[in-house]
Amino acid sequence: MIVETGEKVHVIERRQFAEDLRRHFVGQVTRCTESAIRVRGHAWVHDHVKGDYIRKPDKRERVMHLGDRLVINILPADVNLDELKYLDIPRAGLVVTDEKGFTLDINEFKARG
Repeated sequence: MIVETGEKVHVIERRQFAEDLRRHFVGQVTRCTESAIRVRGHAWVHDHVKGDYIRKPDKRERVMHLGDRLVINILPADVNLDELKYLDIPRAGLVVTDEKGFTLDINEFKARG
């Protein structure tokens, strides 16, 4: 199995159209099969007015079918998922960080040039 139960993940749902909502999910894998994972955590959605990602307050469980529309980043085991935040770093782009040593570059928003 490529993703294991207990692993922490950051999932990006690829958009099909430019106007589609930008959705991410951060959580811990509670079950997995060869074709799907069940993850408990928080959804993050892009607020196009403010330009920020907003974490939905309620925890939820989602079943995600593995495929081309998902980008799954495995997070270090010691990262506290409740401390993660999105920051827009000048000249570097958007990152997810706990501001304690962990930083994940979100490539689709990296500054160009």
